[in-house]
Amino acid sequence: MTTTAKTKDKASLDNSETLIDAIDKLGRDISAARDGIGHVIFGQSRVVEETLITILAGGHLLLIGVPGLGKTRLVETLGKVFGLDDRRVQFTPDLMPADILGSEVLEESEKGRRSFRFIKGPVFCQLLLADEINRASPRTQSALLQAMQEHRVSVAGHYHDLPVPFHVLATQNPLELEGTYPLPEAQLDRFFMQVDVEYPDLEAEREIMINTTGVIEFEPDKVMDAKTLIEAQKLVRQVPVGESVAEAILELVRAGRPEHSDIDDVKAHVSWGPGPRATQALMLGVRARAVIQGRLAPSIDDVLALVHPILRHRMALTFAARAEGVTLGHIIDRLCERIA
Repeated sequence: MTTTAKTKDKASLDNSETLIDAIDKLGRDISAARDGIGHVIFGQSRVVEETLITILAGGHLLLIGVPGLGKTRLVETLGKVFGLDDRRVQFTPDLMPADILGSEVLEESEKGRRSFRFIKGPVFCQLLLADEINRASPRTQSALLQAMQEHRVSVAGHYHDLPVPFHVLATQNPLELEGTYPLPEAQLDRFFMQVDVEYPDLEAEREIMINTTGVIEFEPDKVMDAKTLIEAQKLVRQVPVGESVAEAILELVRAGRPEHSDIDDVKAHVSWGPGPRATQALMLGVRARAVIQGRLAPSIDDVLALVHPILRHRMALTFAARAEGVTLGHIIDRLCERIA
C-alpha cells in the first residue's frame, strides 16, 4: 500500500471515529432532554420521542388531540430545553395573516419625510407555537406556507429571512369539534409529522393529578442552545443509511400512491397518496430515531415505527372509503406488510 493510500485510510478512520463520538454525545444530550421533558409531560413517551425526532430532523410538527392533553405545555417545555426563542400565537377565526407575519407602517420623521417601516410579527422566532391552528380561517393558515417551506416571508414585495433554526409546532383540535377548519393539503404536507396525542393511561393520569396540583412546579434544565441544535441537525444528516432501509422507504411510499400501487386496498380506497416529501421525511426520521435510541445506523424497525405519523397526513381516502368505515391506519398497515 502506498503512503498516500495509507494516509487516506487513516483520515477516513479518524472521520468515522469522530462521527461515532459526535453521535454518542448527541444521544446523551437528547436522553437528558427527554428526561427533563418527562418530568413535565407524563405518560406521553411516544409523543415526546416523535417530537424530538421532528426537531432533530429540522421539521415542523402537527399535534392533534382534544383540549387538556398537554400539547401546549409540551411545546413550551421544548423551548426551555433547547434554549430557543419561542413565541405563541393563539389562532382564532378573526386572526389575520399580518398578525402572524408582520406589516409595514407609514412613519413620518421630524423633517416631514415619510417612509415605510416593517414591524416583525411573532413568526420571527426560532420556535413558533401555532395554538389551535385549525380554528383560524384557511387564508390565515396559508400565511405560514412560505415561512414553513422557505424559512422567509414576503411582505409588500420584500423578503424577510426568519431566524435559524425555525420550527413551527402547531396544535390542533380534532375536526369533529365545533368551530374548526380543515388545513389545506399543501400546508399539511409541510408538516414533518402528524402526532396524535391520546388520553393518558391510569398511572400517568395519577402522576398528572399529583404533580400538577401541588405548590412546587418542576422546571426542566436547558440542555442545548440554538447553535448546538443546528450542529445536531447537521450531524443527523450524516448518519449512514443502509441500502435495504432506503429501498424499503421507497417501496413503502410508492406503494401508497394509487397510480403506482399493486395493493388492492390502496387502489380502491386512496384518493391521493404521499409525495416525495414523505420519502425525505422518512429518510431523515429514521436517522434521528436511531440517534435518539443510541444506534449508529437505522433499521427497518425505524421505518415501521415512523410510517404512521409521517404518512397519515399525506394521504386521503375516497368518499366511498370513508362511508365504508375504512381508515388510513388500516391502509398504512397494509403498506407496512410489504416491508415487515
